[in-house]
Amino acid sequence: MAAPKKQQKKKVRINKNLRCQLCIEGISEVSYKDTYRISKFLSRRGKIIPRIRTGTCARHQNQIANAVKNARYMALLPYTNNI
Repeated sequence: MAAPKKQQKKKVRINKNLRCQLCIEGISEVSYKDTYRISKFLSRRGKIIPRIRTGTCARHQNQIANAVKNARYMALLPYTNNI
């Protein structure tokens, strides 16, 4: 009997030329009150999108994560997005 073939994962192409949009706009602090800006960094399921996909720098990604957590705690953003 032949062994089943292994399915290979599709490689996701990531644009390496992404720039931090928050640095370009000159934003020094990300506030949890700005839910419109924060929601751009969340997936449809409500998860925080990683740096490699959004192109944000480490400083702003950390601020985004903290702002999302504070906004969830204050009930400005949902913890999950039930689809």
